Amino acid sequence: MKKAKIYKPNKTAMQSGLGKIDKWVLEFKTKDPTINPLMGWESSSDTYTEVKLQFTTKELAITYAKKNKINFEVIEPKQRKVVKKSYADNFLN
Repeated sequence: MKKAKIYKPNKTAMQSGLGKIDKWVLEFKTKDPTINPLMGWESSSDTYTEVKLQFTTKELAITYAKKNKINFEVIEPKQRKVVKKSYADNFLN
C-alpha cells in the first residue's frame, strides 16, 4: 500500500513575499531507501518518491488520496505570528 503525506510547503528563505505557497502537495514516502555502493548516495527502487502532485485545496488532495486508495498523513501548516512594527519604534526607547 502506498503511503503519502499531504502538506502545504513553506516559503523558501530567498523569498520575501508569500507567493507560490498557496498549493497543497501530495508527496509519496520512500519504502526502502538504500545506499548506492558506487557513489554512496541514497537511492531507492521506488519511483513513487519522484512524484509530487499539487492541489489547490487540502480537500482535493484528500479526495484524490482516498479515491486511489493511498494511505496519507495530513500535516497542517503552522500559523505565522505577524507583529506590526513601526520605524518610529526604533527611536521611542
